[in-house]
Amino acid sequence: MIYGAMKFSIGGSLKLAFRPWVEGLENIPERGPAILASNHLSFSDSFFLPAVLDRKVTFIAKAEYFTSPGVKGKLTAAFFKGVGQLPVDRSGARGAGEAAIKAGIQVVESGGLFGIYPEGTRSPDGRLYRGKPGGLARVALATGAPVIPVAMIDTEKIQPPGQVMPKLMRPGIRIGKPLDFSRYQGMDGDRFILRSVTDEVMYEIMKLSGQEYVDIYATAAKRQLADEAKAKAEEAKRERKQAAAGNGNGTERSGA
Repeated sequence: MIYGAMKFSIGGSLKLAFRPWVEGLENIPERGPAILASNHLSFSDSFFLPAVLDRKVTFIAKAEYFTSPGVKGKLTAAFFKGVGQLPVDRSGARGAGEAAIKAGIQVVESGGLFGIYPEGTRSPDGRLYRGKPGGLARVALATGAPVIPVAMIDTEKIQPPGQVMPKLMRPGIRIGKPLDFSRYQGMDGDRFILRSVTDEVMYEIMKLSGQEYVDIYATAAKRQLADEAKAKAEEAKRERKQAAAGNGNGTERSGA
């Protein structure tokens, strides 16, 4: 009931304001389980995709979004529940990974659509990064459900990091044909199979999105970019100190 009301209000508003274009809607089954594996460009991806589908899509979200205290916390929890987000507890030895896999299996085995981002985090620069084999492939092989590749187009341009107000422009969504990995069902303990399944899905996402593919994890790329930004900031700081010292020496000589 809450989901339907939220979908009508949020989904309708998104479609009216941004007018997303969609290709491949016929690839989403009218009923039965499936896994939607998408690239991840923006926080808004988890809202635009459900907005254009008739069926509910369940993504995972940090449990903290559902347990924050106060009025704001309750409103946030209601919002995330209303748009189909599922809380995942990140505590424990293996953290969010195992919790996400369990949650995904439950959604799929109940006949639902489970949405997942194989990259594990948002792309830091609009490129497509290596998929993590632990989540998507394990859910697919444990359940035998088809995997439907999805490409979000231009969603990162609507609200880049640091920008408060979103830019009104048309994002796109391309939905590929379902991929059948049932031949590997029950082999979710084989890391080579997990890698192969994940890479096949990422290749299909790359074809749909047209993104440049980078064969490293997005988390590693973010660390590299953060290290580079830190090094540049430190270099700029050193240059400012050297310039200030030079100006000071020049003043002293002039005064002498």
